[in-house]
Amino acid sequence: MSKMDFSKIATEYEEYATVQKSASEILLKLLKIRTNDDVLDLGCGTGHLTRKIRSLSNGNVVGVDPSEGMMREAIEKSKGLEIVYEIKSAEDIDYVESFDVIFCNSAFQWFKDPEKVIKNCYRALKRNGRIGIQAPAKKIYCPNFIEAVEMVKRDERTKEIFSHFKEPWFFLETAEEYKSLFEKCGFKVVFSKIETITTEHTPEDVLKIFSSGAIAGYLNQDYYNIKLTANYISVFKEIVRKAFEYQAKKGMVKLKFNRIFLIAVKE
Repeated sequence: MSKMDFSKIATEYEEYATVQKSASEILLKLLKIRTNDDVLDLGCGTGHLTRKIRSLSNGNVVGVDPSEGMMREAIEKSKGLEIVYEIKSAEDIDYVESFDVIFCNSAFQWFKDPEKVIKNCYRALKRNGRIGIQAPAKKIYCPNFIEAVEMVKRDERTKEIFSHFKEPWFFLETAEEYKSLFEKCGFKVVFSKIETITTEHTPEDVLKIFSSGAIAGYLNQDYYNIKLTANYISVFKEIVRKAFEYQAKKGMVKLKFNRIFLIAVKE
């Protein structure tokens, strides 16, 4: 396999990012998936982007995710596309020189042992293979969400139970820290940048975005050492919904996310 030229990647990133594209679309373009590439979608969820990857490559396409529910949906929606799905965590993948590309979109923050995952990915890639990640970054990964959750933290109805919440996410504060982590595991990092991406949405849509990801942490019994009550869950959602309504100006919320974009190569 010929070695890819990444010398223009920073310029290309700026080009892609100026267009109104989603973070996942930017990551796909930066990875330059070719028609014969074998690709692993790590943290594939319901397979929406795995199916997109299949449209770009005739090689082997594999999706991995620990959620049985998401895997069922992914398999159902991918019938006839020759995509292999496996239910396992990123910490447990054991492929050896099997892929040209590893695509990891908005999943890195959930990994319990990021260093082990990166080493697993290094082993899974062929020589000159590349990995791309896009994920929320920095402790204040989304000021809108943090502001809403601060209201939960202070509210008399929720503050006692919330005080027992332990954040499950992995965030680093700088692109250099992410770069160093991947280099420690043997990769050559060719691009690493934290970007603040701002999009506009109705409060209802912001709530949907919150509910599609972050809420899986904030309202997950696994991350509390005290029993969650139905009332707590209900009031939590109410507070967050009102917070997003309060953030709206002329009916729209400017939703800000800090995101890491990183491309690394196994030389």
